[in-house]
Amino acid sequence: MDTNKVEKEIGIEFSDKELLEMAFTHRSYVNENKGHKKKHNERLEFLGDAVLELSITDFLYKKFPTKSEGDLTLYRAALVNTDMLARVSAEIGLNKYILLSRGESRDTGRARHSILADVMESLIGAIYIDKGYEVVDAFILKNIAPLIDEVIENKAWIDAKSMFQEKSQEIDGITPHYDTIEEKGPDHDKVFVVGLYLGDILISKGEGKSKQEAAQDAAKNGLVARSWK
Repeated sequence: MDTNKVEKEIGIEFSDKELLEMAFTHRSYVNENKGHKKKHNERLEFLGDAVLELSITDFLYKKFPTKSEGDLTLYRAALVNTDMLARVSAEIGLNKYILLSRGESRDTGRARHSILADVMESLIGAIYIDKGYEVVDAFILKNIAPLIDEVIENKAWIDAKSMFQEKSQEIDGITPHYDTIEEKGPDHDKVFVVGLYLGDILISKGEGKSKQEAAQDAAKNGLVARSWK
């Protein structure tokens, strides 16, 4: 991995190059290359998730002084979800530097989508350790926070499950239900597939790193399928 190229992509020079490389090292790569003695990025991802949430919470609190806690929570969820983080990660160009096993590197589906989001979080954790909160906050405010205008314009902050239930009860007189169809991947990196049903009819499917996230994805897809959004 060429850390110099990564630093140019993100606009930050690391003091600890090994820390930067760790941020891009997936567990599957470590398992496949045990002789390299590399550390995977899951602890950095855990830290980065918390740092990202603090930064975005502070940003939203200041930007929207009259909004309720409930609205701010929905705005934050829309900014830090898997889809948004994966998109930002791809736009910056981080995908080129992720260290994966041969099997994972061939995957172009939802699992790869989740890996992109995870790398964004682990990179945020690495920047925080190496450069401190001020620098990582600036990185988040530059790359993620500005998307709030798009989130609001597209109503991406609206809870899809609540909207689908409201519409289905109003139009069809039926309350939707969600069932887990499939669980993919190893225990440390599960991807759930959840189906959205009206009665016995499958309306849509969704995927996510948790059943809740997968259900939200299914609801979004269901709104599109029924032309309710």
